[in-house]
Amino acid sequence: MKILTGNQVYFETVGRVEFEGVESDNPLAFRWYDPTRVVAGKTMAEHFKFACTYWHSFNGNGSDPFGSPAHFYSWERKASIVERAKEKMDSAFEFMTKMQLPYYCFHDIDLIDYTDDMLDNERNVEEIVAYAKEKQEQSGVKLLWGAANLFSHHRYMNGASTNPDFQVVAYAGAQVKVALHATIELGGENYVFGGGREGYMSLVNTNMKRERAHLAQFLHMSKDYARKNGFQGTFFIEPKPFDPTKHQYGYDAETVVGFLREFDLLDDFKLNLVTGHATLAGHTFQHELQVAADAGMLGSIAVNRSEYQKGWDTDQFPADLNELTKAMLTVLEAGGLNGGGVNFDAKVKHNATDSLELFYAHIGGMDNFARALLIADRILQHSDYKKIRNERYVSFNAGVGLDFEKDRLFLEDLWDHTISYGTSEIKSSRQEYMENLIARYL
Repeated sequence: MKILTGNQVYFETVGRVEFEGVESDNPLAFRWYDPTRVVAGKTMAEHFKFACTYWHSFNGNGSDPFGSPAHFYSWERKASIVERAKEKMDSAFEFMTKMQLPYYCFHDIDLIDYTDDMLDNERNVEEIVAYAKEKQEQSGVKLLWGAANLFSHHRYMNGASTNPDFQVVAYAGAQVKVALHATIELGGENYVFGGGREGYMSLVNTNMKRERAHLAQFLHMSKDYARKNGFQGTFFIEPKPFDPTKHQYGYDAETVVGFLREFDLLDDFKLNLVTGHATLAGHTFQHELQVAADAGMLGSIAVNRSEYQKGWDTDQFPADLNELTKAMLTVLEAGGLNGGGVNFDAKVKHNATDSLELFYAHIGGMDNFARALLIADRILQHSDYKKIRNERYVSFNAGVGLDFEKDRLFLEDLWDHTISYGTSEIKSSRQEYMENLIARYL
């Protein structure tokens, strides 16, 4: 991958980040992530399709609910919207090519600042998309997915497609139209609809049934328009339970799968799962991945983690090796991600103001995922992990247990079986053994 720099070099002290192996003490090198190493039949690069998130990495200002911006960028001083966008993109592609990140993803307003004039926005997006296309061709970096930000502007304080004001719904549709064209023009492999503010703060003033139907209609319209204009990729829904609303209609993976099934959207949509959102929903990340995998809808991962002692989505880079290993066990057993990749929906911390922190964070995240992949593969290949789990269900493999699974029995048959054989002895779940098994491989 060719390193790209614009008129200005933003990360002068950093060259290309390379794989140096576990013996390396270089903080600007990979110790575990070797993109060419084959694991379970695919290279690490193919397993992960790592992507830089444009919003956190180059739009994040370090603010939090109790602190003002602490990260400042040179392009913010540019007077022209387009000039700011181009300089920001120069910085982004320098970073991505030095990190050897093969993909990136964006919301529309991440690429270029929006005004209230939609025609003006469309012209500006077309200009920056042309610039991005040149950068992609020069570097080989590709677009994993695009999206429209339908939650930050105050017009969306009561939702976008679920807003009770049709004018807001229409504006959201116009914004998605522009974002879809940008994604298609840049060869985006997928398109994401995030949860945003599609939910309610109180049911006393909300017609939930009507709002959910509007959301489904909006997704159908967007999907149909994209297909008509040549988009061949997959659409992703990103579950999130709350924050900023009290309740969001895409609460978790199970809720979203049910919603897509209810409104006949299963054929075109899969899930983009976020680690921190699983936590907010009261689940483990592995649980959300497993729900999606079992439904055949494991699409992509937007990885981060939350500070578990806090009550909001803190979007930190992944560092829990146990959590990541369990996640990779599920991904490997599911056969991998369907179209998506691993994007770092994470931001450097409020007080991490050195530009090198962005490199350290991504290197750590990529290394942790690579290490988790290797551990998960060893567990599946060399331990009795699958054997023990399968043995718990051996009574359903033959006889009346198999008849039950194949829907050949009636409730009366269960009565007859119980009268004939009584109950069985209790059997250990072997949970402690299984947890220790994973820990041994860590």
